[in-house]
Amino acid sequence: MTAISRCFESLRQNQGCALIPFITAGDPDLETTAKALQVLDRSGADIIELGVPYSDPLADGPVIQAAATRALQRGTTLERVLEMLKSISPNLRSPIILFTYYNPIVHRGIDKFLQQVQEAGVAGLVVPDLPLEESAGLIKSAAEVGIDLILLVAPTSDHERIKAIARASGGFIYLVSVTGVTGMRTQIQGRVFDLLQEIRHVTDKPIGVGFGISEPEQARQVREWGADAAIVGSAVVKRLAEGTPEQGLEAIGQFCQSLKTALNNPI
Repeated sequence: MTAISRCFESLRQNQGCALIPFITAGDPDLETTAKALQVLDRSGADIIELGVPYSDPLADGPVIQAAATRALQRGTTLERVLEMLKSISPNLRSPIILFTYYNPIVHRGIDKFLQQVQEAGVAGLVVPDLPLEESAGLIKSAAEVGIDLILLVAPTSDHERIKAIARASGGFIYLVSVTGVTGMRTQIQGRVFDLLQEIRHVTDKPIGVGFGISEPEQARQVREWGADAAIVGSAVVKRLAEGTPEQGLEAIGQFCQSLKTALNNPI
């Protein structure tokens, strides 16, 4: 059983719902990123998603794109991100999911990339531009080193594709709540409820909902609809970027606590 699977198994035994906050590595700098991981870890996060800044972030909305741009301008690289993770991950309770596009993986070679991220303490991968049809090789190689490749279900996915993604995805299934890019929304689309039920009928794997959750009530809503995890990205990235690094760290800690409180207190 992988670290991510163990996390969900523990939560299920206690009828809990996972909180998965997302931050962009290197925004405003990697020292702050290391501190942010520790703050989130002790403020209610069950799993943490760490985005590697990339020059052509197709799945990212304006908040995360801006964060990635700032991080790249300050010299953030995958190597430096992994070096930081390697030093901090042994002290974290929460498993780390690395969000990265496929080109950096291909550039290094799958085996070398997986060795590097495994040594850095990464437990899972999200690769948004890797289609299901081309994912088998990475899934197999990642599983061999104990890393889950987490696949995405979109609102436009048909039933057969949902079944195929559910079979192949490691750790949990990442349900994208909107058609489009990441970002904060004022409400969660009702279609998410229908998709959760459809996925639940074809798999018993955990389901996480992301892309659009920006406040505690929305996190509580997706739990009530049957999600096993609420994934919160842009709203965390935005808070971390506001004011001084110290103010940003305090803000994400308080926000993370409010999200976890909402998940622990269903309607």
